[in-house]
Amino acid sequence: MCTLEKRGNIYILSLTGDDDHRLNPTLLDSITAKINQVRAETTSPCALITTAHGKFFSNGYDLAWSQSDPSRNIIMSKKLRSLVKALISLPMPTIAAITGHASAGGFILAQSHDYVMMRKDRGFLYMSEMDIKLVVPDWFVKLFKNKIGSPAALRDVIMRAEKVTAEMAVTKGIIYSAHDNAAETVNAAAKLGEELVKRNWDGHVYARNRMVLLADVLPALDFDETVEDVARANIVSSRL
Repeated sequence: MCTLEKRGNIYILSLTGDDDHRLNPTLLDSITAKINQVRAETTSPCALITTAHGKFFSNGYDLAWSQSDPSRNIIMSKKLRSLVKALISLPMPTIAAITGHASAGGFILAQSHDYVMMRKDRGFLYMSEMDIKLVVPDWFVKLFKNKIGSPAALRDVIMRAEKVTAEMAVTKGIIYSAHDNAAETVNAAAKLGEELVKRNWDGHVYARNRMVLLADVLPALDFDETVEDVARANIVSSRL
């Protein structure tokens, strides 16, 4: 599922294995538990890096798992929103070191960090909803609007389902930096984390400022109309 390693004042959370790290409840719970462990252990300035093994950073929701029961979509959505809330309130800088493809919910997971770094030799960022005929949740869009400053870049990500490489993502202002390979991406993330830790910021102040910065995202995390409205409609229909 995932592992947590501490190197000095840097925590490295790694999604393990060579699969595509689909976001099902088991993986989402595992990641959230590691983040809460970091929160509980931290007594001095630290930084968190999230990365992954294999070809994928994360290929998004586990749609195969959810197909057998529509209520499973609600479960996945709630758990991802809980994870994003945990990252937004974490009292330290956070860095996503993308070492493979990050699609849909995996793209959202990466963008929930303060900084996103990406390898140049493999992988892309991809919001697949348009291609697979799904509506993008309002909370996804609100998060992206806070992370992607260019309306044209945001249009290309959501409305064109563009597969964005690392170099494209730097040009469009979607990520912080691009690096030659997976190892260099993680090393660059660790170097940035160390630089940020040296600033000796108060973690609780850091978290509060992040929450102020993302003030319009936080209330949106309480509801996902793309699954909850559908579930309500199905309940009403079944009673008719």
